[in-house]
Amino acid sequence: MPSHTSIDRRTFMGMTAALAALPAGPALAAVQAAQAATVEAPLRRKIPGTNEQLPVIGMGTADTFNVGRGAEERSAQAEVLAMLLQRIPNPVVDTAPSYGSAEAVTGELLQAVQARGKVFLATKVSTNAVNTMSQFTGSRAALQSDSVDLLQVHNLIDWRENLKLLRQWKDQRKTRYIGITHYREDAHQQLAEILRAEKVDFLQVNYSLAERNAEKTLLPLCQERGVAVLVNRPFQDGRLFAAVKGKPVPDWAGEIDCQTWGQLFLKFIVSHPAVTSAIPATSKPKNMADNLGAAFGRMPDTRERARIAAALA
Repeated sequence: MPSHTSIDRRTFMGMTAALAALPAGPALAAVQAAQAATVEAPLRRKIPGTNEQLPVIGMGTADTFNVGRGAEERSAQAEVLAMLLQRIPNPVVDTAPSYGSAEAVTGELLQAVQARGKVFLATKVSTNAVNTMSQFTGSRAALQSDSVDLLQVHNLIDWRENLKLLRQWKDQRKTRYIGITHYREDAHQQLAEILRAEKVDFLQVNYSLAERNAEKTLLPLCQERGVAVLVNRPFQDGRLFAAVKGKPVPDWAGEIDCQTWGQLFLKFIVSHPAVTSAIPATSKPKNMADNLGAAFGRMPDTRERARIAAALA
């Protein structure tokens, strides 16, 4: 391994050491109690047709993990991954070969802290089927893993032929689950047609308070067909935050254990019964800490979901 691996390991372990270095007393006891409580009970959803559950908040790597591979260049990514691993057992970590260096950075950071087995690792194929074998070989090398937990056809690229390959690799145990993805509403009709015609384990799709088209057909269809759902673009690339800039968080947010608008936005998504996990991408530790808050506490019911939506209007 390169010499910077040990630095990444120290960065990761330093977060735990920092807690241990706090002076004994009520403040430390409160932190430890809160940490123990949250680590033990994140909200989870079952993968349909299995007994396997996933935490409702995971992490994407688009744009945010496309950085240099030196320790200093990826220190923020090491920190957000450390926070995720400390608070959420077996979270979804989603990446793709089309995300620049994100696969390699993800793989090296997981290897640095020996955490490959502590995440539900998802990647994609994003080329025509003639080149898919070599691309997936490259992805596994970058991720430093012989197999992945979920392999997806990215944005439906050559989806018919690629799904055939993904099924073969699932049979060969190179992936445990297969799926299809897109990030735009104009692809939802085609996604629905594929879900009706093909057997896949996962759909990854855009869904947020600003893009609710998935509620019409896709999410009910996934419930009917037993397909797990990963949600990308949960903040519509930050536009949701712009919509509430300067607007105070509603007083009633605490009733569903939300302290920020970001947590309200995420809990709206993951409280839909079809959604398995939301995968917001960030390289900012402050934002990661905020995102992780949505993985705990009470899930909004139908009335409270409507209340969240109305607060944005």
